[in-house]
Amino acid sequence: MAKYLLLKHYRGAPAPENDVPMDRWTEDEISAHMQYMRAFADRLEGTGEFVDGQALAPEGAWVRYDGEGRPPVTDGPFAETKDLIAGWMIIDVEDFDRAVELAGELSAAPGRGGEPIHEWLEVRPFLTEPPAITE
Repeated sequence: MAKYLLLKHYRGAPAPENDVPMDRWTEDEISAHMQYMRAFADRLEGTGEFVDGQALAPEGAWVRYDGEGRPPVTDGPFAETKDLIAGWMIIDVEDFDRAVELAGELSAAPGRGGEPIHEWLEVRPFLTEPPAITE
């Protein structure tokens, strides 16, 4: 078994077919989308392939170590996180092909008008051993 991170993006990938931002969906459309996501996770929980998943709120902050005292905090830019990543799911599957198969199913979550979003998902394997250093 291998763990993969499925990243849902707001932006940064090719536009999905049903490219209407969630803030323009009706409450019923949002409910249908969330129900699809829960049913997907429940099904994978039943097969032992679901590890965890969360939707992310748009709020956030950049933090870094800046010597002694309170670390500086700023509200962006979030070019590679807050502005892009909508949520994530961790799956534990037999191989990359299964991860791709499940990402394809997740991409079919309904969006505006109840039609599948056909969104792009990033599939990233977890690092299982330190990278080799070549000189």
